[in-house]
Amino acid sequence: MQVGIDKIGFFTPNKYVDMVDLANARNEDPNKYLIGIGQRKMSVADQTQDAVSMGINATLRYWNKIEQDKVGLLVFGTESSVDQSKSASLFVKTALKMKPEVRTFEVKEACFGLTAALMIARDFVRVHPEQTAIVIGSDIARYGIKTPGEVTQGAGAISMLIKSEPKILALNDGHSAYSQDINDFWRPNDHSTALVEGKYSTQVYLDFFKKTFDAYKEEKGWNTQYFSAIIYHLPFTKQGLKANRIAIEDQDERTAERLMTNFDASKQFSMQVGNIYTASLYMSLLSLLENAELSHNALIGLFSYGSGAMAEFYSGNVIDNYQRQLDPEGDQALLDRRSKLSIAEYEKIFNEALELPADGQELVSDDEAGYWYFACTKNHVRIYKQK
Repeated sequence: MQVGIDKIGFFTPNKYVDMVDLANARNEDPNKYLIGIGQRKMSVADQTQDAVSMGINATLRYWNKIEQDKVGLLVFGTESSVDQSKSASLFVKTALKMKPEVRTFEVKEACFGLTAALMIARDFVRVHPEQTAIVIGSDIARYGIKTPGEVTQGAGAISMLIKSEPKILALNDGHSAYSQDINDFWRPNDHSTALVEGKYSTQVYLDFFKKTFDAYKEEKGWNTQYFSAIIYHLPFTKQGLKANRIAIEDQDERTAERLMTNFDASKQFSMQVGNIYTASLYMSLLSLLENAELSHNALIGLFSYGSGAMAEFYSGNVIDNYQRQLDPEGDQALLDRRSKLSIAEYEKIFNEALELPADGQELVSDDEAGYWYFACTKNHVRIYKQK
């Protein structure tokens, strides 16, 4: 029985900053951001968008196209949680009016969270093949105004339906994992923005990629040439490029060209949205599926990395006619609806979003009708509404 990804939903907020504008404001050469980091735009979340609302909106992209009564599990991966105790998934479950029998919880391990959720969901469906599972990764990457990590911020969510006999990607058995207790990136409870050792984190990321990629190929008895594409968690696209260069070292010209071409296809959304932590790898997957020409049963390698640190490499094969399950026009419209912020506007919105509104203070969304947003707290209970 095949188990894998049957639906993918994507969401990002309705505002962005242009990297050229940001570079000029920070007295940097724009090519440092455009080429050295590999980013063009960065989605910005205001006070009305958080991990929960973005997760709801991403799931709504396919919610009315599935058999809702078959959903038996909902897992939410995030490092931007809105409560120290209550799962973000319960807010989503309520908004979508899921049946009370759905098992639901939240998982955390930096940017690895959605992969952890996906593996839990895969195993659930294997035991309960008549049921499906929804997994959500939703995050706002924040490092602070005028910090070294500012250019690698972003906001967005990916939601996926996991089921037997999937129509997008069938997950293969086996994986390679590697973890170590280190401090390359973390966010203490008393911080609203992350702390990061940038060069160290890049070094660890590349080291963990090599370890897990080599171990996975040895486990499966496969060669690099077998892969049609290898995709990566992208905190910024240049970091994935460095990993991809490791993957194609000493490969024949045809293999190297194929993996580089498909990496370029996988980074297109990240260049426009920025870092979305747990969902970044799966935004890369969506970008690959919509921008590459993949053959029937193409083998896709996936490298997931969460600072602190946890890494995993696994693979899947695309399903024939997977394109029918995608909505490239809708995804492009989602990006096109965004309004460009001046640097002054961006800084004001960024700083406001770090503060929780006063209890009872109603927020107003300026997004299009139909999208969910964080409206207020009442007696310190978070309230979400659909515009």
